[in-house]
Amino acid sequence: MRMASAMVTGVSLVLLLSGCGGNHDSNDEPGLRPQPKVATLGPFVGECGHLTDDEVRDLGGLGAVTSVFKNSVGCNWQAGGVSSASVTFASYRGSPIDREKAWVASVGRTPDTIEVGGKKGFQALDPSNAVCDLAVQLDDDFFEWSISYGLFGGSNLGNPCDRTRKMAELTVQRLG
Repeated sequence: MRMASAMVTGVSLVLLLSGCGGNHDSNDEPGLRPQPKVATLGPFVGECGHLTDDEVRDLGGLGAVTSVFKNSVGCNWQAGGVSSASVTFASYRGSPIDREKAWVASVGRTPDTIEVGGKKGFQALDPSNAVCDLAVQLDDDFFEWSISYGLFGGSNLGNPCDRTRKMAELTVQRLG
């Protein structure tokens, strides 16, 4: 008798609990879930921020950097050798700039708010003055230029943020 009673109780609980967890259409109960945000696409930043390899070499001041890769969202130029100088461009569609800002801060670079061509953003210089990340907000998108003087160079090249800023200014001027 106990077994039958336990089974009836167990089946009753299963039926009761399954009724509580049924599917509900989000349209039945408006306001329970926020509407998804649709990203507003910013202007097209072009391949490599609309800068040529020669402009990157000249503005970067790193000597003979060579294009390592170019694709629809980014470009990278590097000098030869391990831990050598590099320049990177990246474009982020529908991605929050604050996430990038937080990552930059987490690796020891303090972001400072800036404005480039009327567009807000940030730049972050590492404590050794050898790496700078500079990002510019474009609606719900942003782009970022980054320069690293490498492990063994750059002491005579000045602040890398001055160089990334010149690249960012050209990108903003050439927005399509």
